[in-house]
Amino acid sequence: MFDISFGQLLLVLIIGLVVLGPERLPIAIKTVAGWIKVLRRMSATVQLELNKELKLQELQDSLKKAEQSGLTTLTPEIQESIDDLKRVTESLQNEIDSATTIDSQTHSDKNKS
Repeated sequence: MFDISFGQLLLVLIIGLVVLGPERLPIAIKTVAGWIKVLRRMSATVQLELNKELKLQELQDSLKKAEQSGLTTLTPEIQESIDDLKRVTESLQNEIDSATTIDSQTHSDKNKS
């Protein structure tokens, strides 16, 4: 993620030891590590939600194209595929909505604390 060599990391630790002292340096390292974990978790969540949204958008676009083509006499296989796509699209949308609701509730609970 970061392009930091061992020498640079050692230099940062020595400067931190001089500035913070040996008592506070481990606490500062734990705090920074916690922040990094939270940022990674948040970025993974955002990436997952974006991928789901992209898939959902692609499915919706496919459905719109099929509906706009005006095909009234569809074969049973194609109609079944369209129905499956609609069900998957609805379930993905419900999943995204519930994840967004849970995420917003979690953030509001943290802000109240």
